[in-house]
Amino acid sequence: MEQKDDLLKEVISHAKEYGFVFPSSEIYDGLSATYDYGQLGSELKNNIKNYWWKSMVQMHENIVGIDASIFMHPTTWKASGHVDAFNDPLIDNKDSKKRYRADVLLEEYMEKIRLKSEKEVEKGIKKFGESFDEAQFRATNPNVTRNNEKIKAVEDRMRSALENNDLVAVKQLIEDLEIACPVSGSKNWTDVRQFNLMFSTEMGSVAGDASTIYLRPETAQGIFVNFLNVQKSGRMKIPFGIAQIGKAFRNEIIARQFIFRMREFEQMEMQFFVRPGEEMKWYNQWKENRLKWHAALGLGDENYRFHDHIKLAHYANAACDIEFNFPMGFKELEGIHSRTDFDLKQHEQFSGKKLQYFDPELNQNYVPYVIETSIGLDRMFLAILSASLKKEQLEDGSERVVLKLPASLAPYKVAIMPLTKKDGLPEKAREIIDQLKFDFNCQYDEKDSIGKRYRRQDAIGTPFSVTVDHESLEDNTVTIRDRDTMEQKRVSIDELSAMLAKRTALSTLLK
Repeated sequence: MEQKDDLLKEVISHAKEYGFVFPSSEIYDGLSATYDYGQLGSELKNNIKNYWWKSMVQMHENIVGIDASIFMHPTTWKASGHVDAFNDPLIDNKDSKKRYRADVLLEEYMEKIRLKSEKEVEKGIKKFGESFDEAQFRATNPNVTRNNEKIKAVEDRMRSALENNDLVAVKQLIEDLEIACPVSGSKNWTDVRQFNLMFSTEMGSVAGDASTIYLRPETAQGIFVNFLNVQKSGRMKIPFGIAQIGKAFRNEIIARQFIFRMREFEQMEMQFFVRPGEEMKWYNQWKENRLKWHAALGLGDENYRFHDHIKLAHYANAACDIEFNFPMGFKELEGIHSRTDFDLKQHEQFSGKKLQYFDPELNQNYVPYVIETSIGLDRMFLAILSASLKKEQLEDGSERVVLKLPASLAPYKVAIMPLTKKDGLPEKAREIIDQLKFDFNCQYDEKDSIGKRYRRQDAIGTPFSVTVDHESLEDNTVTIRDRDTMEQKRVSIDELSAMLAKRTALSTLLK
């Protein structure tokens, strides 16, 4: 675990040093769990959004995008269940005075047991090599089976307690498992209580006339209340989807682990409307589609896994997460939920307006069912940043820090560097940038030795560096260096644009 903590510290420090992420309001000693994206961070973030939007909206004829208001009529949140049921079960340690989510303490306990089993498997691989039968080992090894039984027993008790909202049983489970506070090491816990996560504010110019409204805790409701507007104006036929990228706000009590859990964050969500009865077919199809989208980035298939929800939300008949192996271990990156017709029916009831679809093939009206895919943009950013940050030993014994970002998402696609600051080389470099800048984000870099400049571009994830030298003035060629392999080759300036497009265009991921 210590190694993992060190990795997160390295990611946080790298993000700040190179202009990816800064603590918010830092000159005033910061504000807990809020962060600002710096000059490179905002580029990377925009590129991730672009990848999601293009693949989700522009590559699907039956999915369109909207941008709904953050403020919504307060009855929206009554209808959606957020006013009454948007709570986290919290528990305090009396000695450290630290507050924790009770369900997260239990999940972390189970993850520790699972890691013990993984260590057993690793021992088996070392011992038996190629003849090792992993499936049989997992099914028969007494330590692994004992651990699986332990996890199942905890899961069953946790599910039962949370589904019945039995907070006494949740506390009892934490005490029975002898879970200690990570800070104080003591097991001196308060009772578990529910805490509503919505931020409220007032709208209106006069306090007396002001009505309490909420900052949206999710972007999905903006899609549901616009279901008919989009369907009618866009003449959409079921099955169809509505996508949105936007800010959401949750008054998280335990906001930590850098940008993984923040109070102000961005979501990329798509609600897919289907015929009742066909939802499980689409649920499974979207699970597969979303995993492929992640895998295309090349961060390693072993870093993803599906995790079915232990406790289903009140509106869902199936729900799972795609979890990613963050520096803190496997955690939720994206949720895929079958939300049934809950949301549209609730809004029908509370608004008194019909939110139904007339299906010409069936010749009937119905309230569609919904499959949701919801991904945290900030978590996606952290997944990409942490999986891309590498330290490499080079042949000459030196070390380099390199950010092996997927080339299509890198903030700068190419750095153009004159070998020296004289003899017309800077002018030639600027000429090349003027050709490339319409299609690629380029950086001009003339300070320090060429070796130092390469290291700097490695650290910010620029996939290609182009060096302009005296030969360039004679034969119109330059040296292009690949960030990942460090190989250099001589190419004609006229070929640069096509070469960069082939290696860095978003279409390389989308295809």
